Amino acid sequence: MPINADYRGPADLPEVIALFPLPGALLLPRGQMPLNIFEPRYLAMIDDAFRDGHRLIGMIQPDATHSEKDGTPKLFQVGCVGRITQLAESGDGRYILELTGVSRFKLVEELSVKTPYRQCKVDYFPYLDDFTARKGEDEVDREALLTVLTDFLKANNLKVDWDGVETAPNEALVNALAMMSPYGAPEKQALLEAPDLKTRAEILIAVTEMDLAKKRTSGDPPLQ
Repeated sequence: MPINADYRGPADLPEVIALFPLPGALLLPRGQMPLNIFEPRYLAMIDDAFRDGHRLIGMIQPDATHSEKDGTPKLFQVGCVGRITQLAESGDGRYILELTGVSRFKLVEELSVKTPYRQCKVDYFPYLDDFTARKGEDEVDREALLTVLTDFLKANNLKVDWDGVETAPNEALVNALAMMSPYGAPEKQALLEAPDLKTRAEILIAVTEMDLAKKRTSGDPPLQ
């Protein structure tokens, strides 16, 4: 999705961003993530994002296996910042919005702030390639990806818009499938932290193949 802001590199993004920790959520550069915001602290976060003009939110997964001394879940060290590109009010106090991914980041330091939501200083420089659309997509094994997608759909009795799949560029296809994948936090984090698009596609293929093999051998019902 085209966005009004032009982010050419880390210097175009703020060093300190608001964070939205959400288990199982995966946002990738140029990917679109719908969100239903209803908690007061995150409603305030959205208001502040528009007030400061950046309209940026950092999506990150909480690390369920570790907690701070006060019981607050620790965070994984890599997330993705997104720009609010659509916003609607529900009429019952919620915001319905869409984030478009801009760049991944590494956490540098969580700040002590008065806002009800968490804020961190972040570093985008490890992910300079994120600012170049469709970089490395020629290295993706599209045939292998579509094969495992077909197997997954058949195993789970699902359908897909094949016309859309066949016309999608490799970057959009890989990232959309990764974001929509039904896997857990560790798998989603591995997909996020993949060094390039080719590796992300390979991880997605491998995880899906293992999931399909497990279902075939265990007799588990298809994923609903």
